[in-house]
Amino acid sequence: MSEAKLKILGWMGTALSVTMYVSYIPQIINNLQGNKSVFLQPMAAAINCTIWVLYALLKDKKDYPLAAANMPGIICGLIAAITAL
Repeated sequence: MSEAKLKILGWMGTALSVTMYVSYIPQIINNLQGNKSVFLQPMAAAINCTIWVLYALLKDKKDYPLAAANMPGIICGLIAAITAL
């Protein structure tokens, strides 16, 4: 596969990952309204995303699509986990 097509595929994956992590917003809203959920899954997602962002940004050749794909997971995962407590 050409480098240009791989780049497009990487950014498509980024968009899908952001969509997945933004889907925590309804859970956060429910948590804030008193309908608490389990904190474990979003906390695990936040930790996983933190590892991937560090990996992507600490490599010699930075992987910005990977970092961008996982950054919302850190933020939304932490907010969902904290509001579930």
